[in-house]
Amino acid sequence: MAASSIRMGIDIGGTFTDVVVEVDGTPYSTKVLTTYAAPEDAIIEGIHRVCKSAGVMPGDITQIIHGTTLATNALIERRGAKTALITTKGFRDVIEMRTESRFEQYDLNLTLPEPLLARQDRFTLTERMDAHGNVLIPLERAEIEELVAQLKEAGFTSIAVGLLHSYQNDAHEKLVREVLTEKMPEAMVSLSCEVSPQMREYERFNTVVANAYIKPLIKSYLGRLEARLRDEGVTCPVFLMHSGGGIISIDSAAEFPVRLVESGPAGGAVFAANIAARYGLDRVLSFDMGGTTAKICLIRDQTPKTARVFEVARTYRFKKGSGMPISIPVIDMVEIGAGGGSLAHVDAMRQIRVGPESAGSEPGPACYGRGGDRPAVTDADLTLGKLDPENFAGGSIPLYPEKSARALNSVIGETLDMQAQEAAFGLAEVVDENMANAARVHAVENGEDLADYTMIAFGGAAPLHAGRLCEKLGVSRCLVPPGAGVGSAIGFLRAPFSFEANRSVYMRLSDMNPETVSTLIDELRAESTKFVRSCDATADIACEYKVYMRYAGQGWEIPVILSEEDAANPRAERFQDLFESDYTQLFSRTVEGLDIEITVWSVNATTPPQPVTEVAEETGITPVEAAQKREIFDPALGAPVSAAIVQRKDMTAGDSVAGPAAITEDETTIIVPSSRTATSRSDGCIDLTVKG
Repeated sequence: MAASSIRMGIDIGGTFTDVVVEVDGTPYSTKVLTTYAAPEDAIIEGIHRVCKSAGVMPGDITQIIHGTTLATNALIERRGAKTALITTKGFRDVIEMRTESRFEQYDLNLTLPEPLLARQDRFTLTERMDAHGNVLIPLERAEIEELVAQLKEAGFTSIAVGLLHSYQNDAHEKLVREVLTEKMPEAMVSLSCEVSPQMREYERFNTVVANAYIKPLIKSYLGRLEARLRDEGVTCPVFLMHSGGGIISIDSAAEFPVRLVESGPAGGAVFAANIAARYGLDRVLSFDMGGTTAKICLIRDQTPKTARVFEVARTYRFKKGSGMPISIPVIDMVEIGAGGGSLAHVDAMRQIRVGPESAGSEPGPACYGRGGDRPAVTDADLTLGKLDPENFAGGSIPLYPEKSARALNSVIGETLDMQAQEAAFGLAEVVDENMANAARVHAVENGEDLADYTMIAFGGAAPLHAGRLCEKLGVSRCLVPPGAGVGSAIGFLRAPFSFEANRSVYMRLSDMNPETVSTLIDELRAESTKFVRSCDATADIACEYKVYMRYAGQGWEIPVILSEEDAANPRAERFQDLFESDYTQLFSRTVEGLDIEITVWSVNATTPPQPVTEVAEETGITPVEAAQKREIFDPALGAPVSAAIVQRKDMTAGDSVAGPAAITEDETTIIVPSSRTATSRSDGCIDLTVKG
């Protein structure tokens, strides 16, 4: 069967690989356990399953959009290529010395994370640019050739080049690449002036090292995936979701794989933003909980908040500053090790701790019966009655409650003198409180009050925990959209083609030259538009403009949005007004008498967002009588309750179920606490609200 539009979204997670196909707008989905050794195997299995459900052939697919955790996992697990860093003499240890910031101020035994590359893999050249891009010490080609000969003999397969102030003048970095291409044509090369042309050498060097470290792995994987898809008769274009919430070509992804580091979570934020637009919601808390991690993102005015630096692999209780900084455009979210596969243990203080270690898909939680013997969050959910062991993942994965009970007893129960259900209650409360704390901190850092927000919950595990999370956060409303279990994969299909170009050009408003600014913005617009055109040669493209500003003497900047008019006719007075307005919103005051600086300029080129149809309010509510009931532990009451069991597919617009209840579907289960009521909306969303 051929159809006019058959688009597919594929999301590789730490535990499950989600595949969604839309045939002329009708979605079909499946979840397959991720195959770590060859991730493309799970993708092909998922394509076969979902195409069979949709009644189409793989060759009928017209577009594939893919997001993956492979880049993130390679950085966390240190499974990258044999990589060398070439930097300016005297700056060899920047990625090890980090900054002066201490992420745990009172820990006298603080251990800093190890740099991605050992010291013997970092090399220097005698050269120097000043902060304005003027050459202080010229670079000699003979010295580069001598160094390249050492790298070749040592067997390095990927080279990162990060020279001081190359974001202002890239001539020396490009000369290094010229020699590397000539003398080591088989090696992959990453330049910081292309990967992250921004000030602050620690973040920039670390980003280019990360890009080089994972480039051979990602390039090899993408090549294998394309070959496997061709073998299945799939000849359509394949695009990749990037961390900033847009789509780039597979060639761009292979060249700049560091931009894929948060691609899966970014798809989830796009999915939540699309739901927010349909409901006309201006303040949304996106809650994405999968098998390995939970991601929380603030969405204002149907647009996810973005940042230009984020951290991978935080090592110290997920504290800011304890990870590996990556300086690229990214959707700003907090990510913690709290997923269905997150493992629990009892620490030296006899307290239950959950994560960040995960059982993943191999062996998975104890209840999977695949050899796992430590309790995971899924084991607690099963023991508390939230999951039906016969119908998990649509019945494709049987669960074994006795194995969950055994694991809970051996790790928690025997240590703390608890029965399995009490141990499961403790485990679930700890993971829910971890997520609630992460949400609170994220809100405070952004000057927001979560009481004004609506939660949108998705991911395989989020609907199981969203109701309790709302109780803890004081959030009165939660939407669980259709396809919540595969939300990120659906988000890929809602994302625009986009690319954000950043560049550090320092100036003070008192010295601002409008002609210089206009030229800079034109260059960034051309760069970002070129990437979008590589994905779609004819679509309309809109540009979004942003500058990062601060008071003179401050150490960090805030992002300030510019309109098309501001970008076309830059004026210092207008820039100051915009900065002071945003600064006041964040800090409730301005600082008199200080000049204002601009450090980074950004232009994001994007195709128009997909149009949405607003969802109308329900005119009538019909209580649903459940034919089935089972005991589910309600943590707010601290006791098991008799809960109604309802199939989501049987609910129509206006149908309402009072908690305690469980609304089941193939990819997930929505737990409705005793304090809430769930109502089905006309678009299939389940709307959880406080009773009364």
